[in-house]
Amino acid sequence: MLHNCKSVHAVKSPAAVGRVFSFCLLSADKQNRWPHPQRSVRIMKPSTSTLGDLGFEAMVLQGETSSGEIEALFRADRALRAVVVNVRGTLNLLTRDHLDHQMTGRLGYGRALNARVTAEALLPCTTFSLPPSLDLRAAAAALLDRPEEGRYQDLLVVPGSGAPRVVPVWQVFEGLSDVFRHAALHDPLTGLANRLGLEESGQALLGGSGATRTAALYVDLDDFKVVNNTFGHRAGDSVLTTFATRLVACTRPVDRVARLGGDEFAVLLTDVDESIALTLADRILHVLNEPFAHDGHLLRISATLGLAMGSDLGSAGQDAGRHLEDLLRQADAAMLQAKHEGKRRLGRIDPALPASRFARQALIRRRLPQALGNEGFSLHYQPLMDIRTGQSLAVEALLRWKDPELGAVSPDEFIHIAEHTGLIHAVGLWVIDEACAQARRWQDAGTPRAVSVNISPLQLAAGNLATDLHAALQRHSVPASLLNIEITESTAIVDLPAAAAQLRTLINSGIGVSLDDYGTAYSSLALLRELPLTGLKLDKSFIDAVDTDPTSRILVAGVMASARALGLRTTAEGVERETQLAVLRELGCGTAQGYLIARPLPPAELAHSWPAQNTAAGS
Repeated sequence: MLHNCKSVHAVKSPAAVGRVFSFCLLSADKQNRWPHPQRSVRIMKPSTSTLGDLGFEAMVLQGETSSGEIEALFRADRALRAVVVNVRGTLNLLTRDHLDHQMTGRLGYGRALNARVTAEALLPCTTFSLPPSLDLRAAAAALLDRPEEGRYQDLLVVPGSGAPRVVPVWQVFEGLSDVFRHAALHDPLTGLANRLGLEESGQALLGGSGATRTAALYVDLDDFKVVNNTFGHRAGDSVLTTFATRLVACTRPVDRVARLGGDEFAVLLTDVDESIALTLADRILHVLNEPFAHDGHLLRISATLGLAMGSDLGSAGQDAGRHLEDLLRQADAAMLQAKHEGKRRLGRIDPALPASRFARQALIRRRLPQALGNEGFSLHYQPLMDIRTGQSLAVEALLRWKDPELGAVSPDEFIHIAEHTGLIHAVGLWVIDEACAQARRWQDAGTPRAVSVNISPLQLAAGNLATDLHAALQRHSVPASLLNIEITESTAIVDLPAAAAQLRTLINSGIGVSLDDYGTAYSSLALLRELPLTGLKLDKSFIDAVDTDPTSRILVAGVMASARALGLRTTAEGVERETQLAVLRELGCGTAQGYLIARPLPPAELAHSWPAQNTAAGS
């Protein structure tokens, strides 16, 4: 982005803008009164976000200023880096380095040759300038576009009004580092600290406070997904930002408030006793009595809180990081227990009682994000056997998680937590990518297998499932015919027309689509009518008594007939007995899956174990 000689180039970009929120709380009765004044809330942002905040105000000289006067200025102030020269209304930058080069160059005769020239004649051929409103990311990109010989020279910043500024390049990259650090430690929607930011600032806070005088509140908005599903994500974002403001307004300046993800927040308190912590919890519940206004609607939202006191944990002598981890986990478990008891309340776990299942759930919530980064997840594959031929050319990918602290964690334990916290999208992307990578490996080995992956309705609701699937197929060079998805029914499909459109796109591209666990949860004949499908998987509960109970056999036969009429391939799940397999073969079921055929196996074991089991199952 170099300019012609003595020209000024303007780059327009919106300035980074920080949000300033203020909220006036409803007056509370004396019992709920928080003993600290309410405070207006300024959402935190980096101290420097645009070029106009950097550098120094430049001295402006006229073009006819003599070289001697300019040299005298630089000799008088050794800290002076540059001056700006105005030549007929155009601003140009003259740095100390360039002046020294001009005055000492030309075989040592530079000073003599330039003794009588003016500032205009001393100027470099090009001046690099940027507008003050430019954010630092764009400024850094513009600097890196410069030729290497001029990349690290000072730049000129020219405002619409007021004095120009000179900005050293190192300040741009130092400020950009601050921007990235801020982004890494803060939630972009609310401006609050994120989980990483809470861990960093919280450890510093706890390190200077007695462990027994600390507390943590875990705050979860009740049924928040209803807002997103009914009014849209813009309404949900509006509620989250407004609640963040109210939450911060309830606290003291020394407290730490964070958005942990989704609709979950945390407040870390120091130098408090139980009565102060309970007062704050009451205050948070109280401010939610006021509805949230959005687009002409008044949205009423409640929250469930969990409280953990440092005195409950016996953390004396424990390092601050471990103490913070234990506090948050205990508060999370208390919140989950309060949810179970009816929501819209404060939960507290009696430290004298044995650890509850809620404590394990809280630990799963804390450990789940780490599983994505430390290779805690793996995929096992269960063969799908063609009942007529006894062959298996397809498998279902089943997610497994082994955690150093929790041990083996069942999908029944962590999938609904992933859906609640929003991690299901990241987990789902990992599963899709790993399944496609394994399909590629089997294809390269000359033993191609179609792979089925489970998809949550929440992944469908995000609207980018087709893009994610096609990207993974392309990344691993896997044909679409080797990928099938199974829509699980752990959560109701809210927008059936939108889901149907996505599934139709997948089917048209060659990807198979099956409705999983048919006969349980939300699945019904209506879904068979509304959703485009290529397959139907009958839940194990249908198959359990198909060989012993005439009624079960009649029901399975009816479903098989409906599926055939719709052109769907049927798969029976949970097949464990030869007699079940015989009945399914008689009823015309296409595929069987279950422990009779094979257990889910790691890829390395599948090739060795399947042939023997295949022969037994197909006999």
